[in-house]
Formats: sequence, C-alpha cells, structure tokens
Amino acid sequence: MNVEAALWRALAAFRIVACVYAAVLVVSNHQSYLHPAGGWAVLAVMVLWTAFTVRAYADGGAGPVLAGLDLAVCVACLLATGLVETQQHLAEGRPNLTVSWVATPVMVWALLGGIRWGAAAAVLVGVPDMLLRWLYGGEFQQTTVNGLVLLLMAGVVIGYLGRLALYSQERLARAVELETATRERERLARDLHDSVLQVLALVRRRGAELGGEAAELGRLAGEQEVALRALISRPAGEPEPAGENDLRPLLDRYASSSVQIAAPATPVRLPGRAAAELAAAVGAALDNVSRHCGRDARAWVLVEDDGETVTVSVRDDGPGIPEGRLEAAERDGRLGLAQSVKGRIRDLGGTVEISSSPGEGTELELVVPRPR
Repeated sequence: MNVEAALWRALAAFRIVACVYAAVLVVSNHQSYLHPAGGWAVLAVMVLWTAFTVRAYADGGAGPVLAGLDLAVCVACLLATGLVETQQHLAEGRPNLTVSWVATPVMVWALLGGIRWGAAAAVLVGVPDMLLRWLYGGEFQQTTVNGLVLLLMAGVVIGYLGRLALYSQERLARAVELETATRERERLARDLHDSVLQVLALVRRRGAELGGEAAELGRLAGEQEVALRALISRPAGEPEPAGENDLRPLLDRYASSSVQIAAPATPVRLPGRAAAELAAAVGAALDNVSRHCGRDARAWVLVEDDGETVTVSVRDDGPGIPEGRLEAAERDGRLGLAQSVKGRIRDLGGTVEISSSPGEGTELELVVPRPR
C-alpha cells in the first residue's frame, strides 16, 4: 500500500470528523450567537471547503498553492468567530467556530514540507486565535495558549512521522529491488557457470596446449572468462540516485587475464557523465598499454574514493615512456593520451599525473573531484 496515499486519506478522514464536530457545536450554540446567520454562513463555507479539499487531495496530495489557500480559508473562518460570537462568550473561553477543524492545514503543511513547514503553519494558525481572544475577549487565556502548543506539537510530530513513513517506504522498495536483482544475478551466474564459463575455460586450456593461432584464441577466451566472472560476481547494488552511476561496473568490463581491477566494496558514485568519461579515460589508458607495451604486458587499475575526489591509478609493467616521447607524439598529431585521457579528465575539472621511468613501467593517476 502506498504510504503517502494512506496519510492523505487519514487527513481527509480527520477533516471530515472535525467538520462534523464543528457543525454539532454550531447547531447547539447558534441561538446564543451575536449573529446566528453568520454562524450558519461560516459552517457552510467549512462544509463546502471540506468537500472540495477531500476531493482535491485525493488526486495526489496538495501542492504549495492549494495548501496556502487551505490555510487562508481556515484562518478566515477562525477570525469570523469575532463577528459571530459575543465578547462575553469569548472571554469565558467558548471554542471558536472552527474548533479542531482549523488544525487540518497544519497537518497538510507538515505532510508537504516536514517539521519546519508544520511548525510554521501552526504559528500562522495559533497566533490569529490568540489575537482573536485578546481583541474581542479582552484578554489572553490559558486554553488559547494550550491550543497553540498543541498545534505546534501536531505540526512537528506529523511532519516527522510523515517524512519517516515516506523514507521507510522508499527504503523498503529499494530492498525489494535489491533482493530481486540479487536472485536474478545468482540464477544467471549458475546458468553461465554451467555453460558459457566452462566453454571459455576449455577454449583457454586447449588453445594454450595447441599453441600458434589457437593460443591467441585461447588468450582472448581467457580474458572474456575473467571479465564475465567479474561481472556476475559483483554484488548487486542499490538503485542509483537520479543522475548518478557506480563507477565499478564501468571499469569491470576492462578486467581480463592481463588487467586486474581493485575497487572499494561500496559503490563509487559519480554523476553519470563523469563516471562514463572517467571509465573511457581508463579504457584509453589501457589501450595504450596494449598498443605500446605488447600483449604480454600486465596492468593494474586501483580505484580510491575519499569522499571529495575519486582517484583511479593505472599502472603497467611495460618498458616505460622515453623522455620527450609524449611531446613528440603531440607534435606529430598523435593525441591519444593527450585527448582521450588528459582531455577527458580536464573537462571534468580533474588532473592527470604521469610517472614513468625507462624499464620500470608507467603509472597514470586520474583524479576527478565530486561536484559540490
């Protein structure tokens, strides 16, 4: 059941019951009013507004405009008490015409905006009630102060519980999705292990035994086996917040027998474009390793997340970059590293540091800041 819809239905029920109670008091006391016709007029407005808001809120809750209008109508009916009731009755502490019905906009604001909105609405309703008693009754009364306190408590409590209920519903939905995704991943892992992975492992072993071109096919099969195992062994994560992606699955596709990926156990979330560009830069760096260091070169990718920045280090055991090689490549128009790696990271506001020594391999450190 939708928790939010249930909350609005409960509010509609409270409004109807409060309107019925106010009608009973008007019927019982109308003969003692200063202007009985005014009492009936206020009651008619309350009944019509109750019918309208119950229908309007049932269509999906209140918006800020409707909630503000709701507050204005309720306060207007409250202040109309000064024109209908006698000063003596107000001084004696007789309830205003709206009684508890005037608390409904406080609850509406609390459900819409939480504790702060609920407390603000309580003040906007409670202060006019106190001023009514002072202007028409001649003095503040303890019951009126108590009413303001009760309104504040209602706004705060309902605002808190409403937000808590919506958060709990969201977390439950995420848990159900996570459980479903995990079960599906486990089912696929079993099927793949019994079929595809075994075939790839067989091709890898037989290719190594036969040598020649078959060895190359075996090596490729081994890389795909490693990548597929990494894909199905990654625990299913929670649904990503809107506009964000987990960097780890994007990097897992580069894993192979010659490329090892080391990443945190928790999601490394970045805005969608930043995650895609950073993963593409890592792919370009690994392509350079394969192209310039030979097929037997190995590479290691390390992902670090300190909250403020995400750092990806790409290290290989190749021969290293000779001094002046990068500058010469840029002059010759070969901009693979300059554009595919440095250009992407620069556009994200990050930095690239290259450490290389002849015979000792090369390490690229890609640092991307998180947007504030």
